[in-house]
Amino acid sequence: MFPLPFKLPTTATAPFCPSEVAGTIEVPAGDPFWKKVLRFAGPGLLVSVGYMDPGNWATAIQGGSQFGYQLLFVVVLSSLAAIVLQCLSMRLGIVTGKDLAVHCREQYRPPVAKTLWGFAEISIIACDLAEVLGCALAFKLLLGVSLPAGVALTALDTLLILGLKGKGFRQIEAIVLALILTVATCLFTELIFVKPDWNAVVAGLVPSLSTLSSREPLYLAIGILGATVMPHNLYLHSSVVQTRVVSRQDSAKREAIGLSRIDTVVSLLLALLINGSILVLAAAAFHEPGNTRVLDIDDAYLLLAPVAGTALAATLFALALLASGQSSTFTGTIAGQVIMEGFLKMKIPCWQRRALTRGLALIPAMIGVLTLGEHSVGKLLVLSQVVLSMQLPFAMYPLISLTSQRRIMGDFVNAWWTTGLSWFLFAVISSANAWLVWQAFAS
Repeated sequence: MFPLPFKLPTTATAPFCPSEVAGTIEVPAGDPFWKKVLRFAGPGLLVSVGYMDPGNWATAIQGGSQFGYQLLFVVVLSSLAAIVLQCLSMRLGIVTGKDLAVHCREQYRPPVAKTLWGFAEISIIACDLAEVLGCALAFKLLLGVSLPAGVALTALDTLLILGLKGKGFRQIEAIVLALILTVATCLFTELIFVKPDWNAVVAGLVPSLSTLSSREPLYLAIGILGATVMPHNLYLHSSVVQTRVVSRQDSAKREAIGLSRIDTVVSLLLALLINGSILVLAAAAFHEPGNTRVLDIDDAYLLLAPVAGTALAATLFALALLASGQSSTFTGTIAGQVIMEGFLKMKIPCWQRRALTRGLALIPAMIGVLTLGEHSVGKLLVLSQVVLSMQLPFAMYPLISLTSQRRIMGDFVNAWWTTGLSWFLFAVISSANAWLVWQAFAS
């Protein structure tokens, strides 16, 4: 057995271990407001990555190709719901100094806490499955390899995690920002190529119950909803906001909440623009009046070049998809550490955490592409979103319940209208996801 040219870490290290990076970013009290905003910018970006992963691409492409711009309002409303939930998560972390996973371990009986931990781990693996499939499809287009070979190549991203061992948390935030800007640049350039009908885009932003009156658009709308709100992001956000140094005084917490809210809203609005761009791109490129054919993500890049009139469009599509999947690699690793440390008080080296999650995702991905063939990515991505949908209520319930309790939040407890809105979202999202899962298994 050949010795490795470097020594693998044997302990959890920054920047992927939450306890190692907590309180590492100073925010001088005398800084002007704009500098404080920049200091607090970052956690929202990490969270926003989950709202533009390959699973979102699959549902948005299907929705746009089949129903044109009509489901744009669903993307907007789903993103607004996500902003509400992520703001709750952010407030919980700043006010209490503990993340959602720690609270679940402390507030619930061990069997309940372990069950919540299990669901959280399943959500991370399901999200990683989407990353594997999206990156595999991108490798297939960019490198000309087969889909199974592309799946195998995704195992190499563990090396990226190893290469960042011991770095600062701001460097992770900068890398994720660069990847998000790559996705945005590629998609917005493609929109120039395909020339959408902007009047129809504006009309699609207006909520319409009649649009959802039949089974097919309702099914896709719920799929978009299920792909938008990510369960593990609710655990992740409550942890990464603690990287900023915040005094325990109420005035300092209130300022931190305000600055983090700006970060969260701006970041998720950027994710909304990207998700909306994917649906608009699919609608402009592939939708025709009277067309009810569902276009999978497998076909989209093949058809994009002739529609846009340039081969560059397909390449940009692949680069954006690859950047989307790779950015999720970083946040998935951090979320995995947050959940493992919070629920189990267990810390392992970040490369081991990454290898474990990726290994569990690679197995179903490889089986799926070998069994279903080269055009299986779309079907498998939708399946991963159904699995994610099943986990969401188990993360939402403790978050809303905990932030509504004065003994935990003190003066920062949810206002009555925030509590009412949150439980309404819980009821709507849980019912919608239950219907989606039922329809998926029934079909």
